[in-house]
Amino acid sequence: MTAVSTNEEPATATDAQAEKKWRRLSLAALAILLPLTLAETGYDSVRAWLRGEDLVARDVDFGQSVPFGGSDWRLADLRGGKAGRLPDHAFAVIATFSVTIGDTDLQKQWLGCKLMLTDAAGRRWLPHFISGVSLPDGVMNCTSAIFSGARKGDVITIGDIFIVPEDAIKTIRPAVGLSSERPWYLRFQRPPK
Repeated sequence: MTAVSTNEEPATATDAQAEKKWRRLSLAALAILLPLTLAETGYDSVRAWLRGEDLVARDVDFGQSVPFGGSDWRLADLRGGKAGRLPDHAFAVIATFSVTIGDTDLQKQWLGCKLMLTDAAGRRWLPHFISGVSLPDGVMNCTSAIFSGARKGDVITIGDIFIVPEDAIKTIRPAVGLSSERPWYLRFQRPPK
């Protein structure tokens, strides 16, 4: 066996103190950077969630026109009844909106256009196809309107069909959500009876 010379000096007390100091500083940096990293990634997630959900309602009186997504929206009609093939205790509801086009880039402004019905309990209903029920003549759904080639100043009628339970009929309110306006959405008052 041969002896190997390493030319290392034995650790001194100052080296041990310096190492303890660096360990403490590293632990303190970790205690600061870890929460900051979590906050940054959480912020991005919350921001993406807010941009994808209709969370904050802007209430609109019946007959009032409101700018939203580069155009002026007004509830034109809300009607319902028993029609087509519906489950028991359900009604078909047709909501139509009169929209005056402002910004003609509808593919950008109205991306994610969502017509819906809400009730006093906070429930929401999205459009459905109902056999035997169709939109009135001249009424388009959101997707058709986006690609309609409408020009500035044109007035188009947008609507959709919903299935709503009987217990919600008296409190439903039509609403419109657009990706360009989220987390805000328009919630319209019902027409007077």
